[in-house]
Amino acid sequence: MAISLTLPTIQNWSCHNCGGCCRQHAIEVTEDERQRILSQGWTANDGTPTGQALFERHAGPPWAKRFRLAHQADGACVFLNEQGLCRIHAKFGEAAKPLACRIYPYAFHPAGKQVTVSLRFSCPSVVANRGHSMKQNADEIKQLARAVVPEGHERTPAPALSARERLDWSDMLRVVDALDATLAPTDASITVKLQRALFWLNLVEQSRFDKLSGARLTEFLDLIRQAAIEEISLPTPHSSLPTAIARVQFRMLTAQYARKDTAADLSSGWRGRWKLFRAATKFARGIGNIPPLQPIFREVPFEALEQPFGFPAESEELWTRYFRVKIQGLHFCGPAYYGVPLVEGFQSLALIFPATLWIARWLAASQHRTQLSHEDISQALTISDHHHGYSPIFGSFGFRRRVRTLAEMSEIPLLIRWYSA
Repeated sequence: MAISLTLPTIQNWSCHNCGGCCRQHAIEVTEDERQRILSQGWTANDGTPTGQALFERHAGPPWAKRFRLAHQADGACVFLNEQGLCRIHAKFGEAAKPLACRIYPYAFHPAGKQVTVSLRFSCPSVVANRGHSMKQNADEIKQLARAVVPEGHERTPAPALSARERLDWSDMLRVVDALDATLAPTDASITVKLQRALFWLNLVEQSRFDKLSGARLTEFLDLIRQAAIEEISLPTPHSSLPTAIARVQFRMLTAQYARKDTAADLSSGWRGRWKLFRAATKFARGIGNIPPLQPIFREVPFEALEQPFGFPAESEELWTRYFRVKIQGLHFCGPAYYGVPLVEGFQSLALIFPATLWIARWLAASQHRTQLSHEDISQALTISDHHHGYSPIFGSFGFRRRVRTLAEMSEIPLLIRWYSA
């Protein structure tokens, strides 16, 4: 099957064997993959933990058995060795690993006759832009695409533009290109560029497109993009504090990003659920100390994260690259993001910026610091992007209602400014 790929050429990546993905991801396997691994005859002599099952039952009804790779007591995949390498890969080669392991951190999304490629920033090497260019990785990416992209992908309809408007693929990609062009300039800060994108997308959401397509649509997008530049030209020196209602909604949203949810967490039972419920109550109140949602966090006062922490200049490149990779890869709307329309999907994507900065402040405060470093932001992004588009809760009615509420209250730009100060 010939597949035409659109690669994120601004991004580099190679695996550096950190083992992080083998600790935080629950890898579901097909029955064929399970039987193949069982037939490999793994024993304790191969280094797998003595008495450790290779697979665990995945959540689901009894008549639809699903399995995932088992995890050791410390959270590591049963096949992860002491050097952070995969035992299956070492013994039988990369092709013997489950497909889900081989694909990571790539993501493939239909875009009309094309298939776009995105990457997951839960991988530290993606965040750091380390490794080969996507052009150098093209052959490997094409092989993976042939394994995961279904026949007839070109018939997948374009995502809705808004709750009431839908465009064909050619016009939808014009909007995507306009978004990418808004985030691309290097002469404006990421906070300004995000506010500009939200500004003109708000106009898109209010517009009708039954007689606006092709060149006329491009002209319209150019006009509202220029209006956004004129309206939002410089960073706001002193941002207003987001409203109390907005801060509650934002904390609840950010708590979802800050969770770990490893295989061990998912199987923690009622005790784990009760712990999460208590944490959610504290996040809703926003009073006292923040309950640590994973071991890297410490209890610090909620109010400590509402003080200015600064924004490292070197993080501008990371954020510009992050948003452009997600936009170019359509990794924020449609099938790639719970089927939500483009405007809502970008609003949710924009919120990952203040949410990640809030988490970065928590990391810094956990080490008794009041100034953000680029390393804080990089680590926080690996935490937040682990969930974005992959945790079912983000497609739930409650989470989407939270995003829409913040958008309708015009609070997203305020949150962007407040937490980047």
